[in-house]
Amino acid sequence: MDVDLRRAAAVALAELGRSDDWRDRADAGHSLAGFAEMPEAVEPLLGLVLDSGDTFVTRRTAEGLLRRKDTAGLTIVASALAVANDNHADWIHTAVVDVFSIFSDDLDEALRIYEEMAGDKDDRVARGARRLHESLAGIDPVLRPS
Repeated sequence: MDVDLRRAAAVALAELGRSDDWRDRADAGHSLAGFAEMPEAVEPLLGLVLDSGDTFVTRRTAEGLLRRKDTAGLTIVASALAVANDNHADWIHTAVVDVFSIFSDDLDEALRIYEEMAGDKDDRVARGARRLHESLAGIDPVLRPS
C-alpha cells in the first residue's frame, strides 16, 4: 500500500467535496468513503454526510461509508447521525436500509458493532450508535443463512 498516494487521493477527494456542484460532492463522498480510516478523511466525510446543499450527497456518502461494513465507516455515520437534522437523519436511515436489508450476516455484524459503540467514550458517537442500532433492529433482511 502506498500511503503517500492514498493520502494524496484523500486530499484530492476532500477538495472535490468542497465543490459548488452537488454531483461532485456526491462522487467525492462516495469515493472518499474508501479512505475513512485515514484521519484526513474523517472531517470531510462528516461534512459530506451532513451536506447542507443536497441530501443526495448525504445519502451517497452515508451509503459508501456503510458499505465498508467496518468500524471506521460506521463510526463516521454514527457521529453524523448524532447531530443530523430530521431531513438528513431520514436520508441516513434510507442508506442504512439500502445497505443492511439484504444479508442477515451483514445486519448482525452492524448490530454488534453499533452495540459496542453505544458505550463509546465520545458521547456523539455513542448517541448516534444507539440511534443506528435502533434503526437496524427494525430491519428484516431478505437473505438468511440456510
